[in-house]
Amino acid sequence: MKQVKNITIEKKTAERFQQFSKTHYKTHTDAMAGMLDFFFYNEISPKENFGPTGRRIENSLKKRINAVIAIMKDIERTQTKPTAGMLIALLEQVEPKKKPLILENNNFRADVPRTPESYNKNRT
Repeated sequence: MKQVKNITIEKKTAERFQQFSKTHYKTHTDAMAGMLDFFFYNEISPKENFGPTGRRIENSLKKRINAVIAIMKDIERTQTKPTAGMLIALLEQVEPKKKPLILENNNFRADVPRTPESYNKNRT
């Protein structure tokens, strides 16, 4: 038979431990050994703070996501929409009228077909 030893614990803490032990372990000894092993193998202290909880992390992520959304909306309002408006205005403009080509020979017109007779008339 294994030797046992009594430990003095406050009543509230003992009741909490017994409830925990019943839900997770077969005996109180197994529960205590499991808790001690957990702290020993993970090299942590029961007094340590594990950092932010899941809710805190979720809230901070929501705040960051909302900040990114606000930045994107601001960029869209101040940069994207005005730029898109200018591009649409440029694309919707009426095409400029076609001007005749300026060539060195002012007598030559590209829209009039040239014949040998008209060529000789312009030389004289």
